[in-house]
Amino acid sequence: MAGGVGSRFWPASREAKPKQFLDIMGDGRSLLRLTFERFLRVTTADKIFVVTNGRYRAQVLEQLPELDGGQILCEPSRNNTAPCVAYTAFKLHGLDPDANIVIAPSDALILNEGLFADNVNKALDFTAANDALVTLGIAPDRPHTGYGYIQFADALGRDGVYPVRRFAEKPDLVTAQSFLSSGDYLWNAGIFVWRAKTVLSAYERYAPEIYALLSHGLPCYNTPEEQAFIDEFYPQTPSISVDYAIMEHADNIFTIPAQFGWSDLGAWGALYQESPKDGAGNVVAGGPILLEDVHNSYVRGPEGKLLVIGGIDDLMVIDEGDVLVVYPRSREQEIKALRERAEKEFGEKYV
Repeated sequence: MAGGVGSRFWPASREAKPKQFLDIMGDGRSLLRLTFERFLRVTTADKIFVVTNGRYRAQVLEQLPELDGGQILCEPSRNNTAPCVAYTAFKLHGLDPDANIVIAPSDALILNEGLFADNVNKALDFTAANDALVTLGIAPDRPHTGYGYIQFADALGRDGVYPVRRFAEKPDLVTAQSFLSSGDYLWNAGIFVWRAKTVLSAYERYAPEIYALLSHGLPCYNTPEEQAFIDEFYPQTPSISVDYAIMEHADNIFTIPAQFGWSDLGAWGALYQESPKDGAGNVVAGGPILLEDVHNSYVRGPEGKLLVIGGIDDLMVIDEGDVLVVYPRSREQEIKALRERAEKEFGEKYV
């Protein structure tokens, strides 16, 4: 899934080039490219599909030249993940009625890719043999308040796969601490595994409006008429996440607890946490950058522009040339609202 705009990564992430297309980690590869290469441990390039907004089709092809145009599914509107997943399931079921699918975001960080592939393959084996919807859960190492949680039945598991008791939305700190202490809660990574026919049955039962709209396209999927059908009917689907539409209602949900070094990289603070730091606790990207008496800060500047910064603590300093953001790290969740305010007051060119 590569259709989001990454608004909490503003001003680096823009409408024209969202964060999944950026070299956020500084190794010369975009997050989308990193995700694609990660899945080559699980399957071959011809079986990898990218769902994105239609305006990003050319960027996907540029960054993933191994794909052909038929492997890029173009959404005409942003309707959250439930319509996106349903569209994918209908299309892949048309290609192979026994298709076994992994759904994953394109903008997450995963450090141990070998362990990740092992967990995905375990989930694929389970869904191939069972009428099940599987989600990979991340064993939490701290009481994070920015993630959703999954409670699993730890006494009922078999071969490392456990029934899910419930999903919990982003908690406050006290609740998150109780989740961590209980030992039976996982972070919800938004990585799902299921057979196409299994998830389509769940849509028919729990999200009938989406199912009804997109099932009209059965004669069109994988034909030259597919895009015209999607352009007409996809915008009519409700904007809802697959978690709300399906996962919180179905009774055949399972999870695999994993710990492969995962972060959703949802905002600048996550990138700060996952990046190497200097002796003063700073993360520095781009440059040249000259720091004096700077501590526990994230500083990012454009190549070739000298930044001289001194006497600050616990700040984000993000210079993208036409937009400079200087803001407390502890208030990173406000970036999305600031982006919206900047667009309203100064125009679309800044977002």
